[in-house]
Amino acid sequence: MEKTDIKSLELPQLTEEMTKIGEKAFRAKQIFDWLHVKLVDSFEEMTNLSKKLIQTLEERYELVRTNVLDVQISGLDGTRKYLFELPDGNLIESVFMQYKHGNSVCISSQAGCRMGCLFCASTVDGLARSLRPSEMLEQVYRIQKHTGERISNIVVMGSGEPMDNYENLLRFLHLVTAKDGLGISQRSITISTCGIVPGIRRLADEGLGVTLALSLHASNDEKRKKIMPVANKYALQEVFEACRYYFEQTGRRVTFEYSIAEGINDADEDAEELTALLKGKNCHLNLIPINPVKERNFVQPQKKIIENFKNKLEKSGINVTIRREMGRDIDGACGQLRKRYMDQNRK
Repeated sequence: MEKTDIKSLELPQLTEEMTKIGEKAFRAKQIFDWLHVKLVDSFEEMTNLSKKLIQTLEERYELVRTNVLDVQISGLDGTRKYLFELPDGNLIESVFMQYKHGNSVCISSQAGCRMGCLFCASTVDGLARSLRPSEMLEQVYRIQKHTGERISNIVVMGSGEPMDNYENLLRFLHLVTAKDGLGISQRSITISTCGIVPGIRRLADEGLGVTLALSLHASNDEKRKKIMPVANKYALQEVFEACRYYFEQTGRRVTFEYSIAEGINDADEDAEELTALLKGKNCHLNLIPINPVKERNFVQPQKKIIENFKNKLEKSGINVTIRREMGRDIDGACGQLRKRYMDQNRK
């Protein structure tokens, strides 16, 4: 009998499961609390359940647990990069960052990625598979247990394209924000996408209050097509219409991510085109000094160039910041640690 992934069940579903096996409905609430508040790693730790029920749970349900293979800790700012092994041996990464406003984790939604963006190490080996809700939760839970710190913000911006794993992403959001679980505020969660238009529109209609971040990275379609294959399917006009729809439906300002690379998208004309794209829109632009990836030849512009680029946008009324670089002395770029570990194992 194939076991059910119990950590991926929302409370109503878990209640149905308990009824099926002849248990009272309140058992579901107890088990949900053990899984999503106390963050236990085994059924045996659920001390207010009978031995018979624990045995039934072990026979019928899978309790997903990730294995920490490596943790890199930045000597500059304390940022931690985690390499996790999934139950089937696939690898994913997560990042723990501490800010004045709280602790944030950046999690993966897939093992690898099939989007093919040229500046990202996650996509070099393609997509292995999508993550289950429990495997997304595990990144948050494992880091919270490992650091002893309360997680208050989540960014789904690690390996993978969240909109390419939509159903599991949605279940994860329901679970991590559940009042009977960790209860993380929807407004403290950001979902990043390279521009999957149907996914953006679908998420807009879910009635959630999460923030949408769009990976823009170029100021026109032609340049975007060269570095982001998704641009061949969805033109900027279509993507921006979807972002406008998201704002209209949710009232949440969209964040645009712009990884700036020397000689690629850091020229004055790029700043002018970007201004024309964003002028008058209720949005925020995040300038990201690109993290060099050894498989690619992108180089980070000089600090002065980035500052000038930012100033040009600000003078035109664009709400823009330069993202603070975290964990620069470790494998900071998305997918770098996973890629290095996989390469070593191949050798």
